[in-house]
Amino acid sequence: MLLTSEEVNYLIQNNPQQHKEVGFAKGYPSRFATIFDLCKELGLAYFNIGEPIEISELGHHLIDVLEVREEGTTLLVEEVHPEYETEVFLQAFAKSQRKNPFVKVLNDNVPLILLLETIKLLNADPDFNGAGISRKELPLLIFWKNNNAEALYSRIKQLRQKYHYNPSDEVILDICINEIMEGRYKQFDAKSIMCDYPDEFIRKMRMTGLISLRGAGRFIDINHHEDEKVGYVLEHYSTYPAFTDGRAYFDYMANIDPNLFAIKAVEISPSQSEELLKNWVDQYNWNSIKEELNVLSKRHSSRDEVLRILAAPIRLEFLTALAIKSKLPHVRVIPNYVADDTGLPTSTAGGGVGDIECFEMTKGILVEVTMAEGRSQTMMEIWPIERHLTEFKEKYTDDSESIFVAPSIYTDSQRQIDYVAFTSNGKNKIRPYKIQDFIEFLESTEHLYTI
Repeated sequence: MLLTSEEVNYLIQNNPQQHKEVGFAKGYPSRFATIFDLCKELGLAYFNIGEPIEISELGHHLIDVLEVREEGTTLLVEEVHPEYETEVFLQAFAKSQRKNPFVKVLNDNVPLILLLETIKLLNADPDFNGAGISRKELPLLIFWKNNNAEALYSRIKQLRQKYHYNPSDEVILDICINEIMEGRYKQFDAKSIMCDYPDEFIRKMRMTGLISLRGAGRFIDINHHEDEKVGYVLEHYSTYPAFTDGRAYFDYMANIDPNLFAIKAVEISPSQSEELLKNWVDQYNWNSIKEELNVLSKRHSSRDEVLRILAAPIRLEFLTALAIKSKLPHVRVIPNYVADDTGLPTSTAGGGVGDIECFEMTKGILVEVTMAEGRSQTMMEIWPIERHLTEFKEKYTDDSESIFVAPSIYTDSQRQIDYVAFTSNGKNKIRPYKIQDFIEFLESTEHLYTI
């Protein structure tokens, strides 16, 4: 629902902010700066006190992930181009400099470039397994002071020669604090350096679509479906200009490179997608899948080395596909999420298609999932599901139905589902399940299709 001016004033007056940022007044102006400073760093939106907020062309491309329609006092929101998110963050991280006019740090490098160049050097070394850089080695890259990938590769090789792939946390901490930072970084938290920083780094780098995980999440490697794009990024962004002026840096970051949009990943067939999914089913047994789905239903954080770096909506699509294939192996399960060369998703299914396409004999089942709850679930999910189901029937078989899975099923969503069934004379059937109810269904059935 759209908020009235009175409602906005009520929220502001009853939620005072004590935050303070340099150059911004204490309170909401400073809180705004804290939340949106990253948008300025990545070239998405520029703002200053007393000036209009400027959204760049790159920022508008990110906005176009969603389609927002106003109907009366209601905003209808639909995710129509989730792939745009990957395109935007690849553009941004290909150029994003640690040392820039908006952030006062000593490290002078472009993390994505340093990561890709270091991985290529490690993979070219016959002494190693060609799986990239290990998660335990990532703190060295995160702390590295410059863009010299050769030096970083040499230090990692020296580390591996002495400790193989399993150095102690103390060894890594000593290299980061006393060797790389030369003891200048006095206060540190070991868990942050060994766990939190690497997890955040991996999440950001995977948002580009260029990074895969291997060895059950122990190694970070190049997604070989994107080798052409990796080559272009390294050729055009390995050297970069330095900036002292914030506006000039923003303009540099905001500039769109159309070639990065034009280069496409290697396409995989539905059968290849199925095979990659089967490989993951072999790694996660039913009890593990069930446990992780329950974690999602309670909105808790996963402790799994691989799953915890996936955003909740992506993780739900992945786990739902795994769950169906694990309990009903005879069902063909073809997920439409964008995946790397291991089959691990990098973004949710693109606009215009359902999330997971399933086939049982001559029957079709379109599975749609969401982490949305409440009013947003109703506004964002049900009407697109009906449209996707209609298109699914036209493409494959009229003998099809849809399954809808969410942490909870909002009352208005159920009403809309009933309305869809009524207005289609029962032809467009949508079966809603809470995550826990869907788990119970899979444990008690021999068939995914129920009509």
